[in-house]
Amino acid sequence: MLQSLRDRTNQRVLAVVAVLLVLVTLGLREIANRPQTFDDFSEGISEASVEIVVEEGESGEAIARKLDQRGVIASWQVFFQLAISDPRAARIAPGTYRIDTKIPAIEALEQLLDPSRMEGLITLRDGVRLTEVRELLESLGYEEVDEALKKISTPAGFSAKSLEGYLYPARYSFEPGTSTDEIVSAMVKRFESALKGLDLGGNEFDLTSEEMITVASLIEAEGTPDVFAKISRVIHNRLKKGMALQLDSTVHYLQGSRGEISLSLDETKVNSPYNTYRVRGLPPGPIGSPTRAAIVAALEPEEGNWLYFITVAPRETRFTNSYEQFLEWKQLYRENYRKGLFDD
Repeated sequence: MLQSLRDRTNQRVLAVVAVLLVLVTLGLREIANRPQTFDDFSEGISEASVEIVVEEGESGEAIARKLDQRGVIASWQVFFQLAISDPRAARIAPGTYRIDTKIPAIEALEQLLDPSRMEGLITLRDGVRLTEVRELLESLGYEEVDEALKKISTPAGFSAKSLEGYLYPARYSFEPGTSTDEIVSAMVKRFESALKGLDLGGNEFDLTSEEMITVASLIEAEGTPDVFAKISRVIHNRLKKGMALQLDSTVHYLQGSRGEISLSLDETKVNSPYNTYRVRGLPPGPIGSPTRAAIVAALEPEEGNWLYFITVAPRETRFTNSYEQFLEWKQLYRENYRKGLFDD
């Protein structure tokens, strides 16, 4: 009898303990699933700025922790969550920034995206040419630019004779006193970084790595990212058929001009290996520095049988394999050109 009573008591105790364990487990699970909230500074209380250095390849969490440690934001978790949800965060460039302290995380992101906050800022536009890089560096007071552009080697795996096409278009920030050699080297290294994960030499078009960069530079010069893959297909289709590429951008390159929409008949007859109206195949080298998007398009053109393309209006590029259709669209382009649609 005594033993039976003791057993029943033990069973009750175990049942109570089991219930308590269930309640504790459910409570912990609820806490774990509950959205975490962290402190964030309010607008309007910013204080003196500090210097923030963003390193090449630095993660969003590392940047967030750095901002937290320097008193820019109230908690690194808020900025990190913001960086994950806001695609603009991927555009934060390496460099040295002057950032206000005690600001909301969203304001910290805005300041990191503001070029005026970068010290020693140098911006290379998409498709930038070697001559333009030279002129920009000289205008900023850097010395021996020509020597640096000739001295610094092309990226590993490339045997090009010049750096044309291999100075990656991006925003750069350099400390005072940085040498011209170091600046040019940084641009080449950024190009190498942009190629990570891409196999230029293993392409299906029987083109060398240098030739693929040339194709990418043509794509960059001829269109916008939304049509890069289609332009790539036109170029590859024409190369396969042995047709002249007939690209205005190559003539603009040899003339040193930009922004002109049309070419005269005389201009298309200029005697130069870069004149793709006269010479079949690719020009001798890149006509500017392509972005990664253009390089990917060169490797992965969209499927299609197109041989012609023309921009008939701003942000409206059409593709066809019919020469007759192309001529019709060319007439439409001329009408729109006369109407001033391309003036902007």
